[in-house]
Amino acid sequence: MTRTDRLLDLLRILRDGALHRAQDLSARLGVSQRTIYRDMDRLAAAGVPVEGTRGTGYRLATHITLPPLPLTQGELEALHLGIAIVAEAADPDLKSAAQSLADKIDALLPEETIAEAEAWKTALTPFADAARGLSHMAALRGAIRGRQKLRLTYRAPDGGLSHRTIRPLRLENWGRIWTLTAWCELREDFREFRLDLIEEAVPLPELFVDEPGKTLAEDRAHTPG
Repeated sequence: MTRTDRLLDLLRILRDGALHRAQDLSARLGVSQRTIYRDMDRLAAAGVPVEGTRGTGYRLATHITLPPLPLTQGELEALHLGIAIVAEAADPDLKSAAQSLADKIDALLPEETIAEAEAWKTALTPFADAARGLSHMAALRGAIRGRQKLRLTYRAPDGGLSHRTIRPLRLENWGRIWTLTAWCELREDFREFRLDLIEEAVPLPELFVDEPGKTLAEDRAHTPG
């Protein structure tokens, strides 16, 4: 298992909101506790709202508020998306403005719900090219709403290219990390795809309906074990 795959597995485990001890996570993923500590540091550096410390356990923060303005999850995603897009611009003034905005947002957010200021900046992370692939966002959201199958061209972290038909189920944002959860007809199983590795997403003239074993609710229980 690559480090990137392991980080995504950690996200799937942590999103249940429960407190998970490092020793339990290490046994579940087959790595050392030291590796889990490093992975948590990497997730925090990537902007994932990880709470907890060594010796007590880890969980994902469920509520983030910009006082005095409460933010919905969708609004927070839009904020992250806007910063990520502008931060990748060639215009140095826009890049500087994005970093300044990130600093101001970081100064207002409660300390216990975010990582350090660097998590909001454009420093290199395990997902440093996070803005790549966001051009597919409109097509992915439309396919999820319309329950429309997609023909996906996907480049694996090792560079391999695959073509597969999927049923898109959910888009999620973890800091600057964006993933698409889908039912993959090639693998006949749930899969999570990083948006920055999607080369092409083509809507197909085929709709899908809920079928046993392929629903979003069943994926929630489909965590690595």
